[in-house]
Amino acid sequence: MKSASKAAKIVRLALLGGLIALVSYSFGARWGQRQPVRVEAQTQQSKPVSTEGLTEEEVRTVRIYSQAAPAVANIITRAVEYDFFQDAIPVSGAGSGFIIDPRGYVLTNNHVVQGAESIEVTLGDRTRYPAKLVGTDPRSDIALVKIEPKEKPLVSLPLGDSDNLQVGQKVYAIGNPFGFSSTLTTGVVSALGRTVQTGEAAAIDQAIQTDAPINRGNSGGPLLDSRGQVIGINTAIYTPTGTTAGIGFAIPINTAKDIAQDLIREGRVRRAYLGLSSIAIGPYLAEALGLPVNEGLLIQRIVPGSPAARGGLRGGDRMVVAGMQRLIIGGDIIVALDGQEVTTGLAYNLIMNRKRPGDPLRITIIRADRRMDVSITLDQQ
Repeated sequence: MKSASKAAKIVRLALLGGLIALVSYSFGARWGQRQPVRVEAQTQQSKPVSTEGLTEEEVRTVRIYSQAAPAVANIITRAVEYDFFQDAIPVSGAGSGFIIDPRGYVLTNNHVVQGAESIEVTLGDRTRYPAKLVGTDPRSDIALVKIEPKEKPLVSLPLGDSDNLQVGQKVYAIGNPFGFSSTLTTGVVSALGRTVQTGEAAAIDQAIQTDAPINRGNSGGPLLDSRGQVIGINTAIYTPTGTTAGIGFAIPINTAKDIAQDLIREGRVRRAYLGLSSIAIGPYLAEALGLPVNEGLLIQRIVPGSPAARGGLRGGDRMVVAGMQRLIIGGDIIVALDGQEVTTGLAYNLIMNRKRPGDPLRITIIRADRRMDVSITLDQQ
């Protein structure tokens, strides 16, 4: 009897333990569903780096990592979301970034900090700082945050030149994949000039493709060349499974330089401004409306006093219904910008993203049955 009683007691304890574990798991799943994995790594700078017995390439890799790691940041964000019952659910996110200025400016991706109510930055030596958002540029997926180092000197990464990259050259990615801090991966530049669409009319232009493993949490971290200079910001991966498939993409650092300077000086990006709204047309719509071309951007409205207005561009003058769309017809049709064919809103935005206020722009339009060029100087948005 005693043995049976003891066995029953063990079964009850096991069931109780299982129930507690199930409740704990359910609670954690609800309140920590986006909590990053925290792995407290030992500081790599705690002892001298020895290169004895290493190959020349290994020595270079060790040097690049040891110099760059102190400037690479682990970024933790916190926000509040609401469930179906409008209950507040605290959520956290994690990503990477890197110091570009000893004053405490940290460059990262917009999607790393988007919607954050608080931001915490942990540097390579494990020191933590609250950070404030300086500004973002959702179009290019770039954000800038700032920490206050007070009297502590900060290591910043040198910014290289992404215009002179070559397919096949060695690259090094440092970041915090899945919360594992200060992780180095290596690879090569696999391709250049990629366009990676991030939204209906938003994309990373001239993206760097690399086979250096990039996973969740690497976003915002630096992509370095063999001199230890930043040539890109790790941003996205192509993956059918959610983990790396050997195809990663980085924002060229030359794109980020101007944006970062604008954010430091003004807290916003100085965008080139044309001053019109348009809609993309295809063969079916062009035929239905009796337009003289099959593809292009049909101008709907011109903003009074804008560069488009000063250049003499014309918007539509009468409303029509085509299928489920209400359109204004009678305006000019944009078919090219600076000689580059334009048939979609994305193509238009990619060209405009490369422009700065004060730049000239040659717009090729169709007016009635006549093809003509209009030269315009862009304003600041």
